[in-house]
Amino acid sequence: MIRVLLADDQALVRSGFRALLGSQPDLEVVAEAADGAQALGAAREHRPDVVLMDIRMPGTDGITATREIGADPALGGVRVIVLTTFTDDSYVFDAIRSGASGFLVKDAEPADLIRAIRVVHAGEALLAPGVTRTLIAEFAARSRGGPAGAARLGALTEREREVVVEVAAGLSNDEIAARLHMSPTTAKTHVSRSMSKLGARDRAQLVVLAYESGLVRPGWTG
Repeated sequence: MIRVLLADDQALVRSGFRALLGSQPDLEVVAEAADGAQALGAAREHRPDVVLMDIRMPGTDGITATREIGADPALGGVRVIVLTTFTDDSYVFDAIRSGASGFLVKDAEPADLIRAIRVVHAGEALLAPGVTRTLIAEFAARSRGGPAGAARLGALTEREREVVVEVAAGLSNDEIAARLHMSPTTAKTHVSRSMSKLGARDRAQLVVLAYESGLVRPGWTG
């Protein structure tokens, strides 16, 4: 059972999410929150597997709450999906840097929301297809690859660097395996080791690090 916390300032939205998730045999809503402060408190109390976090909420916003959750060692197993609209792209970058495992647009299809929860719970990064290009452009614009960033990559083997590049391109383990001629299990192992060496919480953080270190640059085509 995947335990979910709903954080949104609109009661009607939370009610709709609760009804949708309650129809799934493997999903359970364990708590709700109307702002970021409540979300953080509920996360500490209930230890959900996944938090659906609205970015814009009164008081403590979703980005701040996401950062607090990511910084709390006791909540290391909690994954956050930030909910956004197409006008919130500038906030999405900050949310991912703050520890979110991915983001989803609020007008996504119900099936996409359910899949997102399962994907993030499984340890994958979730980037909404309609906004991914904008987000990657934001990474590139804000990145300042230099000696410090390059030094961080020194811990990686050449093969691990190749794998991280493919992760930054949005490829799954199976796709990485096919492109680099290795087994999916080996690809997964390289991803896990890279995250461990770079201190990345998950694949979304690995994408951020790939751009910020300069390993992946604007205009890269593979």
